[in-house]
Amino acid sequence: MVTLETIWEAQNALRGVARITPLNPAKALGKNVYIKCENLQLTGAFKLRGAYNKLRSLTAQERERGVIACSAGNHAQGIALSAARLGMKSVICMPAGAPISKIEATRNYGAEVVLVPGVYDDAAAEAARLSEEQGYTFAHPFNDPAVIAGQGTIGLEILEQLPEVEQVLVPIGGGGLISGVACAIKSIRPGCRIIGVQAEGAASMLAAREAGEPVTLSGVSTIADGIAVKRAGDLTYALCRQYVDEIVTVRDDEIATGILALMEDQKIVAEGAGAVPVAAVLFGKVDVSRKKTVCLVSGGNVDVTTLSRVITKGLSKSGRIMELTTKVVDQPGKLIELLSILSASGANVMTINHAREDQNSDVNACLVSMVLETRDHRHIDAIRAALTGQGYQLL
Repeated sequence: MVTLETIWEAQNALRGVARITPLNPAKALGKNVYIKCENLQLTGAFKLRGAYNKLRSLTAQERERGVIACSAGNHAQGIALSAARLGMKSVICMPAGAPISKIEATRNYGAEVVLVPGVYDDAAAEAARLSEEQGYTFAHPFNDPAVIAGQGTIGLEILEQLPEVEQVLVPIGGGGLISGVACAIKSIRPGCRIIGVQAEGAASMLAAREAGEPVTLSGVSTIADGIAVKRAGDLTYALCRQYVDEIVTVRDDEIATGILALMEDQKIVAEGAGAVPVAAVLFGKVDVSRKKTVCLVSGGNVDVTTLSRVITKGLSKSGRIMELTTKVVDQPGKLIELLSILSASGANVMTINHAREDQNSDVNACLVSMVLETRDHRHIDAIRAALTGQGYQLL
C-alpha cells in the first residue's frame, strides 16, 4: 500500500543516498514554468529513489539470494548502484535495443546484464523466468509499493521547494513515478493538478484509463525508450485513477523539440522520457499561462548517437533547418544564381549535392539538393517564396 506515511519513510531512508535535485525557473517556457531536474540525480535519473527504497526493505534472506530487475536503462542503473551499496548481487534484464550508454553504465555499477531481444515487456518476462529459476528477488520497476513510495519523495521535494505549486507535469511509462508523485502532492495539496505525459507511440496508461483497466498494447514505438511500456501496472493504474487529473500525449518530433529546447534554453541534457513534459508545454497540450507549473525532467541518460539524431529532428520540427531540392539549367553560372538567392534570403548552406546524372532530370538540367540552416518556419516560407518567385520548381 502506498500512503503519504510510506513516502515520508522513504524520504528518511534516502537521506544521504539520493540527491535533493534543484527546481529552477524556466522563463523561456513561460513565466509560471519551473523545471525539476531529476536528470541531475545520481545515476542520471529518478529511478535511484525507488530502487534503493525497494532494496533496503528486503529481508536478510532476500538480500542473500540477490536481486533481479528488468529495465530499459534507468531502473537498471538505480538497482545496480543500490545493490552495490547494500552488498547484494544484482542481475538486470535489458532490451537488446537499449542505448549502449545505459547498458555500459549498468555494468559499471556492478550488475550482471542480460540482453533480451524485444522491448521492455520482453525483458520483464525473462526477468520473471530467471527469478523463478535462480531464486532471485524480483524488483519491479514501477508496479511495487516500495518503488512507488521512493519515487514519491520527488513530490515532497517539489512541495518544499515551491509550496505554491498549482500544476505538475510528470512523464508516464508504467506509472510508478507519477503514482508516487501524485500521491504525495495530492495528500498534502489536493488542489494541485497532476498531469501525466506519455509518448503517443507508447500511451499504455492512457489506453488503460479509456478501457477502465490495464490493457496490453500490440506494440510501442517512440524515441523515449524510458517510457516505452506496453502495459501499465495494476497498482499504478489504480493510483493514477485516484490521483491523476489528466493524461496528454506528445509525438516523437515534439519530444525531440523538447530535448532541443532544454539544451538551448535551460542548458539541460534530457533523454526523451525526461523531455515529454516540456514538449507538452511547448506544443500547447497543457495551459501554463495562469498556474505555477512544474515540469518533472525525469532523466538525462541519452546515448550520444541518439542525441545527434534527436537534435536534427528537433531542428527540423522547429524550423531551424530545411531540406530543399530543385532543378537548375546545366549551364555555367546557374548554380551561382541559385546560391545568390539563398544568400540574400539569409539562409546558410550546410550541405549541397549537385547531380547531372539523375533519371528524373531533363537532358539540359540537373538536380540540386541542399540542407539549409534557417531561423524559423517563417524564414523557410520566405525562402520558398523567393525561389518560386524566380521560377524555381521545388521538388
